[in-house]
Amino acid sequence: MKHFLYSLIIFAITQLSFAQSKQLSERAEISVLTIGPGTLLNDSFGHSGFRVKDPIKGIDFVFNYGIYDFNTPHFYLKFAQGKLNYLCGMNYYEDFYNAYISQNRSIKEQILNLNASEKQKLFDFLQNNIKPANRRYLYDFFYDNCATKIKDVANIALNNTIEFHKPEDFKDASFRTLINNNLKANSWGSFGINVALGSVIDQQAPAEDHMFLPENIYRFFEVATVNNKPLVKDSRIIYTKIETPEATTFFTSPLFVFGILAIFILYITYKDKKTNKRSQWLDVILFSVTGIVGILLLLLWFATDHTGTHQNYNLLWAFAFNVFVVGQLVKTQPSVWFVKYLKLLVILLCLLTLHWIIGVQVFTIGLIPLLIALLVRYVYLISISRES
Repeated sequence: MKHFLYSLIIFAITQLSFAQSKQLSERAEISVLTIGPGTLLNDSFGHSGFRVKDPIKGIDFVFNYGIYDFNTPHFYLKFAQGKLNYLCGMNYYEDFYNAYISQNRSIKEQILNLNASEKQKLFDFLQNNIKPANRRYLYDFFYDNCATKIKDVANIALNNTIEFHKPEDFKDASFRTLINNNLKANSWGSFGINVALGSVIDQQAPAEDHMFLPENIYRFFEVATVNNKPLVKDSRIIYTKIETPEATTFFTSPLFVFGILAIFILYITYKDKKTNKRSQWLDVILFSVTGIVGILLLLLWFATDHTGTHQNYNLLWAFAFNVFVVGQLVKTQPSVWFVKYLKLLVILLCLLTLHWIIGVQVFTIGLIPLLIALLVRYVYLISISRES
């Protein structure tokens, strides 16, 4: 409550100061701040914001579009559905700076090469955007986030006169590659993202769409032009991240955990083959888990507004119908059609492999041991079903 009242007072004071000094002086500067990645998954891609500094008027504020309101009704449900509104927020620069320094995250600044009227128009736009009636926007990870807002707002304020050029080291890449470049390949964050997102993000991203990442905002702004002049007048590094040794996490990584799980599944299958039996409990668990995961992926595809969860071929191993055939696994003699169903599951795993090889969708490496174990288990179930 105290924090809320403090924020409210600061916001009121700031609004009052704006009302008293809306006109920027000739010494005013507007710059773009680029924050480096943090340690948490939601910080892995960095952050961006506008800094408005005017020493004559005593202004030094940061406007950014990465704020969300936890008091939003049904917050987590809306987040899962892709219907959560994010907010345009404003901070004192010193508070903004100290917050990211405390997190040991790098800060870079690009001072925009704008004339007085262009600065004023951009500042006016930002002031208007933080008003309660205007500050909300529907977040989209690829097309409408804290980074893309920097590009879009700058362009709107400058009458769409900004020309973006490819940086010298630019390389064509898919959305998935751009995401994975910011994640450790064998991490749980990477695993979850690559399972949840579909093949739509495996298409090559147009050059300007690379700017959904804050670091690419920095790179593209460095070579952009406005009215035949460089968009950025000066660049500087405000804070450099202090590198610290990273803890070894392989033994808790997806590849290791699923490797151990796969070995266990293969061992039980080997024992079953030796005794010509079937461990029903294992099959019930496997079919239930893969079926439930499949249902969740279908919901992400068809029941949400997320643009990146469509056409997800993880459904080839997380087959939603598995949860509905569990009853067959507890029978002494499954129905005749069930053998055909098992063959379908084997075919689906083969199709998944084909999709991976030809590049329709790239899957997370942490899945490899599990996919091998599932294939072996399905083949064994087919063989023992035939014998019985």
